[in-house]
Amino acid sequence: MKPVKIYLTATCPYCIRAKQLLANRGVTQLEEIRVDLEPVRRTEMMQLTGRRTVPQIFIGSTHVGGCDDLYALDAQGGLTPLLAG
Repeated sequence: MKPVKIYLTATCPYCIRAKQLLANRGVTQLEEIRVDLEPVRRTEMMQLTGRRTVPQIFIGSTHVGGCDDLYALDAQGGLTPLLAG
């Protein structure tokens, strides 16, 4: 399974939903980057993605986007193959 990295904050409901979906698809290792605790990481996230909102999700080197993007990818049947690599 490809590594998964998620930029998030502790109280973001979209972050929680995204993590739940990833767990439901078998992701057990998740690199969580808390931009509320490390503001410099938010700047990093914005440079990588061009977006300011959380969550921002990467599967391997692929930027999936936010929670809605993750759910759309899953609905199209693309999440599981992307995770599998």
